[in-house]
Amino acid sequence: MDKEVTDRNNKDDDIITVVTQDGRQIDFYEIAGIAHKGNFYAILQPVELLEGMAEDEALVFKVTHQPNGDNKFEIELDDAIIDAVFAEYNRLLDNAKKSGKKD
Repeated sequence: MDKEVTDRNNKDDDIITVVTQDGRQIDFYEIAGIAHKGNFYAILQPVELLEGMAEDEALVFKVTHQPNGDNKFEIELDDAIIDAVFAEYNRLLDNAKKSGKKD
């Protein structure tokens, strides 16, 4: 997949439309937002399965706020950052599960 930039222009708050460099639009479900080392990342899962991806896979995008008020989403390619973002997401899920248990 090419490096991608997106705008959040969909009325459904859980859907983000990615516009690729070649102009193709791809809809993603927003799974989570994760802060990591001063940056903000979104974990996104394609609405329609993309070639080469399994149904349970998701992608990490770096999110930056633009002067016009839009958010820019750029696919993260650094494996160390991707691993750290997913590790934080899993940690937060584990904590949520633990705090939801009744003793």
